[in-house]
Amino acid sequence: MKNYITDIVKHNGAKLRKLFIIGLRDMYWAEKKLIKSLPKLARTATSEDLKVVFETHLTETQAHVNRLERIFKVIDEPAKTKKCSAMVGLINECDEIIESTEEQSSVRDWGLIFASQKIEHYEIASYGTLRTIAHILRYAEVAELLQITLDEEIQANGKLNDLAEAYIYMEAVLD
Repeated sequence: MKNYITDIVKHNGAKLRKLFIIGLRDMYWAEKKLIKSLPKLARTATSEDLKVVFETHLTETQAHVNRLERIFKVIDEPAKTKKCSAMVGLINECDEIIESTEEQSSVRDWGLIFASQKIEHYEIASYGTLRTIAHILRYAEVAELLQITLDEEIQANGKLNDLAEAYIYMEAVLD
């Protein structure tokens, strides 16, 4: 395995670095888009707990943007964005849920949790892969920064999952 990775770096290092930068720019755009979208999600959520999850994640997402800007400096690249088509679709799905559900309803909250977990899973997959590529490219500091963000995304997903499970329990009690 080690020889395989060394071979990749030797023969494909520049190409892998280019892919890495594209991935970072994609996530930089995605996180900036989320900063604009999370306040709407918090505003339209019914549950105070869900509002808090969105508000907390807004603060974390601002830290993710700052961390990505630091990463760009470490690898000596300009902090530029690349439109993230996946995030556009995921945010559109959140908007569709808001438009198609009743205000102040648990159904809307269920939909927002459902759509938000899709966002978290996308971010978890992206940051996990970027961290792995950073290791391959021997960007130890960058890999550590990406791991911090990855851990925060995993925690955010866990909070959403905990809320979903609490709702399931509440529904069972009400039946």
